[in-house]
Amino acid sequence: MPSTVVSSSSVLLELPGFQKTKYSKLIFKKSDTVPEELHQIVQEGFLTLRKHNCFFQDLVRIKGKDFFTPVSRILIGNPGCTYKYLNTRLFTVPWPTDGCEIKYCSPQIYDACKALIKLNDYLHIEAVKSLQGQNLLDTEDIKDPTVIGREPSVAPLLMEKGSFSKDQSSCYVPEDDYTSLNNRTSYNLTLLNYMDPLQMPYLKQEPYFGMGNMAVSWHHDENLVERSTVAVYSYSCEGSSTEETSDWNLKGRDPAVWHVGLKVAWDIETPGLAIPLHQGDFYLMLDDLNMTHQHCVLAGFSPRFSSTHRVADCSRGTLEYIFGQCELALRNLQTDSDSMTVSLKSLETAVVKQVEEIHNEVRRRALEMLELDSERCSLVVEFEWLRQFWFQGKRYLKCTDWWLKPMAKLEEFWRKMEIMLCGFKEEEKSIPKFLILLIAIAPVSQQSVMPQEFKPSVFKPLGSV
Repeated sequence: MPSTVVSSSSVLLELPGFQKTKYSKLIFKKSDTVPEELHQIVQEGFLTLRKHNCFFQDLVRIKGKDFFTPVSRILIGNPGCTYKYLNTRLFTVPWPTDGCEIKYCSPQIYDACKALIKLNDYLHIEAVKSLQGQNLLDTEDIKDPTVIGREPSVAPLLMEKGSFSKDQSSCYVPEDDYTSLNNRTSYNLTLLNYMDPLQMPYLKQEPYFGMGNMAVSWHHDENLVERSTVAVYSYSCEGSSTEETSDWNLKGRDPAVWHVGLKVAWDIETPGLAIPLHQGDFYLMLDDLNMTHQHCVLAGFSPRFSSTHRVADCSRGTLEYIFGQCELALRNLQTDSDSMTVSLKSLETAVVKQVEEIHNEVRRRALEMLELDSERCSLVVEFEWLRQFWFQGKRYLKCTDWWLKPMAKLEEFWRKMEIMLCGFKEEEKSIPKFLILLIAIAPVSQQSVMPQEFKPSVFKPLGSV
């Protein structure tokens, strides 16, 4: 079984023809193609967030078991967006957005978030250029397919204002074509990663090609818009103590240097790639590459940051969506202006059933995990949003208190729905506040969401807490 590991970007141009085709949608750019000003503000932003302890390990569920991620993370993006991976929902620290009032904990946090949205804009334009180049090559009769690391032929593009690169010039492109490219490259968030390999007691070995220590195992990125591009900017804190080793095996990769690994999904016959990543390098996974291939991150010796920009599928993962669902469910609820008591406008079975279905929609995954019956369903506190938020402790307050008001509003929606679903009696006094739950499980709340804690034996029915 071939297990070739290509570990130098200069070698990629010499790949056999079939392998060029297999990996043609991976575009790799070295740091000298990125404006120095952008490097500086982004890398300062990474260090600022690290200094303010804004990176956290997540507790995720894989094949029914719970693990802490070796990599620490923070999600930054459009206000009100969330991103879910491995059953854990993360909430964006909002980056500066016109028309949205955001109070950051310090000017340095603001500067870091502002730098990341500038990087986001730059990578968006680079992704559009690369996709346009791929489309041009796909329509021509070219015997030699696009290779990794090769600058694609770029058709005229319609670019946004405020780009850094002098090469990102503005030209006209048909509106329909640009709309399609724009939708697949308009990143709405970035998942930032940090890890110091020397502080990790154990790292899993790459199992198929002998690539060495893995910081992140083979995977596809989850919950993205179909055929959307993923852009990754890498910053390893290289120094004299972590320079490339001189005696490494030429058939493998330099273990001191961080690499991104790529292989065809569920295929260990086709040789895999291990591409070295240095300060300021970035790469793009174009079109359907994230679906047809798997990637991993191979650890070097030095600490490393990365910013992974994604077009997350937020169709059901925004405040706008969940508020809309709650308001729809509560249309059948009325409040007496004098006594302020709540009651139903209609007791028709169909109406009540609709309310219950909406109330349970966003926590359906929790019910699947817990295998609870429908009667107990109404007793489960809203899992997909409120519990996910509060169980992640105070992490978001390191940057901003922006989420506190909308989560309080969502809790009030939930409280009203619980009143309706508890027989519409005077249940307000028996419904526990989430702070009571936090006190009961305080050690857990300082970490992340802990799926094993959401077992039926842990929680008493609402009204008995």
